[in-house]
Order: sequence, then structure tokens, then C-alpha cells
Amino acid sequence: MINIISYLLLIIGSFCALTGSLGLLRLPDVYNRLHASTVIVVGGTVSLILGAGLLNGADSYLVKSLIIVFFIFITVPAASHAISRAAHLRGVKLSNESVVDKLEERERTLSEL
Repeated sequence: MINIISYLLLIIGSFCALTGSLGLLRLPDVYNRLHASTVIVVGGTVSLILGAGLLNGADSYLVKSLIIVFFIFITVPAASHAISRAAHLRGVKLSNESVVDKLEERERTLSEL
């Protein structure tokens, strides 16, 4: 049963990595591409690490895998947010296909107060 779960996690991780890679190639601007790269890391890498950890058994490798997954879940969203915020502050424009810019709306509302 553990082997089936391990292989399923490996397949899910591979699918997330493939989908995110296609997103990096196809998406129009830095913000959407940043989302695709986050899918690669969080969805793909985490699933692959957990699948490999379960495949090797419940020893120290699995504990190390869980620690790595924990730090990925903490650091990647924070880093992604910091990169997108820095890009927005530097004036990197959204693509023409993007219709909502909540950060711009928030800054405009704060400047009117």
C-alpha cells in the first residue's frame, strides 16, 4: 500500500512539474510566471520528495524529507510574495490580459485618504 501511495505522489509531482514548466513558457507576464514556478516547487517538489521518502521506508530519510517539505511550505510562498511585491514596486507592468490589480487599487485608496 505504501508503494502505491509513493508512486502516486511521484506521478502527481511529475505532473505538477510538467504543468508548471509549460506555464513558465506560455504565461504572459512575470506575475503569472511566478505563480507557475511556485506550482513547480510546492506541488512538484514536495510531492516528489514525499514520494521518495515513503518509497525508502520509515527511517531517517522520511524524517529528513518531512523537514525539507516543512521548510519549502514556509519559504516558497514568502519568497514568491516578496519577488512579486518587488516587481510591482519597480513598476513591472501586468500583461494586457490581466484584468485585476488589487495592489494598485489598494495603493490608490490609501493615497486618497
